[in-house]
This record gives sequence, structure tokens and C-alpha cells, in this order.
Amino acid sequence: MSTAITLSTHVLDTALGRPAAGIRVRLLRGSETLGSGVTDADGRVKEFGAKGALAAGSHALVFEVGEYFGKSKRDAFYREITVAFEVAPGSGHHHVPLLLSPFGYSTYRGS
Repeated sequence: MSTAITLSTHVLDTALGRPAAGIRVRLLRGSETLGSGVTDADGRVKEFGAKGALAAGSHALVFEVGEYFGKSKRDAFYREITVAFEVAPGSGHHHVPLLLSPFGYSTYRGS
């Protein structure tokens, strides 16, 4: 029996020391948008509205951060951040956090 592949994300604004709410995030496979969501008050998107589980292969999350920084009237270098990643067959849940500041970011595979 194969394990369903699922995905979530969490965005933390490290400059402010709190979750980043209201950021639109798109899930892509190639140029196809599989789903999207907006970070909640805790900075999380728990599901992307994609139909069914993710398929193995290359995917990307696109974080549209320009509007987020604009709403708080902060200058920022990035308008959009794309995190490309590979999903292995039967690899279960993937959690892709984004640690964000106006002039930098980092990411990792969470749990």
C-alpha cells in the first residue's frame, strides 16, 4: 500500500518575530497550478485545494510576498519567492517552512 503524499507550509517573519499572515502561496508542477492558499493567522497553509494527493516529481511553492511587505509599509527586496523541491514516491507528508525577512529568506524540509 502506498502512502499518500501531502503538503503544508508555514511562513515566519523573522524580522518581526511572528507568523506572516495573508501571504498567497501557489503550488505548481511545471507551469500547471495545482492549488493555492493564503497563510492564516498562524502563518500556515495546511492544504492547497489540490485534487487528491500530490504525485511524485518536481513541484514548487510560490510565495507572493510583495503585497505582504507593502501592507506594512516595509521596503523589501523580494516580490515573489519560489521554492522548488522534489517529491519521492510514497514519501508521505511534506512540510516546507519559509523563514522570511525583507531582504532574505531560508527554507528547509520540515516535518
